Amino acid sequence: MAGRSSVDFGGTAPRVRGLDGVRWIHGSESAKHNTDPDIQVHAYDEHTVILRQNKAVNYEAPFLFLLFGNERAVLIDTGATASAEFFPLRETVDGLVAAWLERNPRDGYELLVLHTHAHGDHVAGDGQFADRPDTVLVGADRATAWAWFGFDEDAEAVARVDLGGRVLECLATPGHHEAAVTFFDPWTGFLLTGDTVYPGRLYIQDWAAFGRSIGRLVEFCEGRAVTHVLGCHIEMSVKPGVDYPIRYTYQPYEAPLELTVDHLREIRAALAEIGDVPQRRVFPLFILSPNT
Repeated sequence: MAGRSSVDFGGTAPRVRGLDGVRWIHGSESAKHNTDPDIQVHAYDEHTVILRQNKAVNYEAPFLFLLFGNERAVLIDTGATASAEFFPLRETVDGLVAAWLERNPRDGYELLVLHTHAHGDHVAGDGQFADRPDTVLVGADRATAWAWFGFDEDAEAVARVDLGGRVLECLATPGHHEAAVTFFDPWTGFLLTGDTVYPGRLYIQDWAAFGRSIGRLVEFCEGRAVTHVLGCHIEMSVKPGVDYPIRYTYQPYEAPLELTVDHLREIRAALAEIGDVPQRRVFPLFILSPNT
């Protein structure tokens, strides 16, 4: 890498930037009248981008995250739609990478594609990156992803992914899905929880594993400056405890995307109270929803 514009990603506490003023695209009453872009691009800071897929393209409307380091960028998840015609993810990412490199010139730059888990609405766009130069695409299935992180040898390990001065800490957090991974970015203070925790229906595949993962996340956060807990969906409305039905493509009164470590503690306490028998439980910003 040419050292023309190295960014210092270490040494200071993350600057807390609010997300409450962001108007996320949330669909429209009719696809015919939808004017939102296929992908919303929100620059959290000059090295961090939050993307959201249009609900008119796919009702899941997942959030994706693009983080830049000095040597490589990482794209976390690839959305719910394979077709580049309807979901131009690679084109969008390539444009963002080109713009970042214009501001931060260097010779040679890689893209790493990782996932929070292997459900279809988080991996559908993988094919758009299969032939991209200077790109490492890591499969989302448990065998592939966990071997890459080293979780196959030690599921309790904290794996580190170095983007070039910006080092992510990664934890295996099964429960929603057997291959689930949570990412912590010290630069922003983001805890990226995928579908493990977000403002919506927390579908729990393995109740015991989910409880262990939540407990581990709470303990992990105790020694770190977490600014926002960010999952990959919004399903709750601004009315406490009221969620939008599945497959809705219009959510004009969504709850905020960002949660806090206190919400993790709230989930941990609820799981302890419920015990070993899975039970649906409604909270203002999320719903425990066992898969049965």
